Amino acid sequence: MIKKSIAAIPPFTAGDDTLIREVLHPKNEAVPMSYSLAHAELEAGKASLPHRLMERSEVYIILEGEGTAYVDGQATHLKTGDVLFIPAGAEQYLDNTGTQTVRFLCIVDPAWSEESEIV
Repeated sequence: MIKKSIAAIPPFTAGDDTLIREVLHPKNEAVPMSYSLAHAELEAGKASLPHRLMERSEVYIILEGEGTAYVDGQATHLKTGDVLFIPAGAEQYLDNTGTQTVRFLCIVDPAWSEESEIV
């Protein structure tokens, strides 16, 4: 069993300019899993940089806030409780159009790696 508090995980700024906390990753935990789980934050009025995850799909689960996600040029409004699937290799970014920080979980399969991300 592994239990963590998201608030206790040190954040870092990712290449796409979002604040990330790596919650679970097979390179960090001795668990047999193929995916990684991160907690991301994007302040009001900011947008992440367009990027692609090569050979990796991603799922966003919006915990707080709202914004517009762009996936291969298609826009969709996201709000608390929404789930978005992003196919592998798709250009993606998130624009926080709300008045509060957007907080969301990111599931990447197979697990995220820096070399798989093109910003």
